[in-house]
Amino acid sequence: MEMQHYNEYSPALDRNMECKIYGHAGRPMLFIPCQDGHFNDFEGYNMADTLSPWIEAGELMVISIDTLDKETWSNKNGEENHRIELYEKWLEYITDEIVPKIQYRAMERNGWDDEPGVIVFGCSLGATHALNLYLRRPDIFDGCLALSGIYSGTFGFPDYKSEKVYFNSPVDYMANFPLDHPYMDLYRNQRAVVCVGQGAWEDPATTIRLKEIFAEKNIPIWVDIWGYDVNHDWPWWHKQVVYFMPYLMRS
Repeated sequence: MEMQHYNEYSPALDRNMECKIYGHAGRPMLFIPCQDGHFNDFEGYNMADTLSPWIEAGELMVISIDTLDKETWSNKNGEENHRIELYEKWLEYITDEIVPKIQYRAMERNGWDDEPGVIVFGCSLGATHALNLYLRRPDIFDGCLALSGIYSGTFGFPDYKSEKVYFNSPVDYMANFPLDHPYMDLYRNQRAVVCVGQGAWEDPATTIRLKEIFAEKNIPIWVDIWGYDVNHDWPWWHKQVVYFMPYLMRS
C-alpha cells in the first residue's frame, strides 16, 4: 500500500498539523479519528487493513488527519466561545487545506480534470465530526460513513447557548433545515450512512432522532440501528465498514 506522511504548517490553525495519505488512486476519502485521536490511528487500529481491498485495488485513496478534540469538544471545562471558535478553524483547515490536498492527489493519480467529491468517514466522535461536515458541506463531501457518533452539541458543550454551537449540532440544525434549501438536492442524490449499535458504550438516541428528521424531510440518508450485541468498539466498526463500503462506492 502506497503511503505518504505530511507535517505542514496550517494557516487556519497557525500550527503544524500531520496527516497521511494511503493509496495510489481512486475516490478520495477523509478519515477522522475517534475522540482525542491522531492521524496514525487509521493504521494503529487496523482500519487501513480493513479498507485495504479498496485501497490496493486503486478504488480508494484515504487521507487521515489529527483531531483537536482535546482543545475543543473534550475540554468541557474550557471557555465555550474559545473552544467553538477553534473547532470552526479546524473545520476550515479541513475544507480549505485537507480537502484540496486529497482532491489534487486524486485528480493527478486518476487523470481527472474536475475536482472530485470526498467521502468523509469517522467512528465515535470522529463520526460526529464526519456527519457534521457532510451535512454542512455536501457540495464538498459527496459521501459519508458515520459510525457510533453522538450528534448533539451538548456532548461537547453542555447547556450551550451560542449560535455557533447550534450550527455544529446536527439534531438541532437539521430539525429546522428548510425544505427548499439547495443542499436538499445534494442530500437526495448522494450516498451517506449513519450507523449505531445498542450494546455496551453505545448511545443511539441522537442517531434515532436523526432518522426521524431525515424521514420527515425525505432525505434518503441510510440510518441503520444495529442490535444490543453491537458495542462501541473497533471490532464492530471494522465489520460495519466492510458491510457499508460496497453501498458507498456504488456509482
